[in-house]
Amino acid sequence: MISPSRALLLMTPLVASLGLAGCFESDLDELQRYIDEVKARPPRAIEPLPQIQQVETFVYNARGRRNPFSSDFGTEEFAEGKTTGDGVRPDLLRRKEELEQFPLDTLRMVGTLQQQEKTWALVLSQDGVIHRVQPGNYMGLNNGQITHISEEKVELTEIVADGEGSYQERQAVLALGGDTKGKGK
Repeated sequence: MISPSRALLLMTPLVASLGLAGCFESDLDELQRYIDEVKARPPRAIEPLPQIQQVETFVYNARGRRNPFSSDFGTEEFAEGKTTGDGVRPDLLRRKEELEQFPLDTLRMVGTLQQQEKTWALVLSQDGVIHRVQPGNYMGLNNGQITHISEEKVELTEIVADGEGSYQERQAVLALGGDTKGKGK
């Protein structure tokens, strides 16, 4: 004779499989009805492809013009000592200084420092670092060389392209507090 607990253990898997078989069959019927319903729907019209607009062609003639993809335009001429215009030109072979990576209008003069008859200007860059500069140092994007430092301002001489292949000097001032003023020549 089988004990009631043993009989219950043997019956549980049988009851569970019968219950699952019933659920499985009804889910498949419902799924099959949905598929039939979707297939019975009339097809929708496919939208036509958009019209492709014609683009005007342009032929670039580079004869007599510089290569716009060349980053070293003119360095060979300057290295050989050739000049353009009135002879003013930036030294492209000179190593760039820290403050030459910032536009001049983003730099602020915050003070001066004097020691043993030497005067330095304290310049705050836009990355929050204070730099000590003296006459002869460079700053700004236009090859600006510091010519004079006073308690109120830093005076620079910038070398800028004039758009015709030559360069010209331009005076600029970085005033205490950060005002930048250019005094064209």
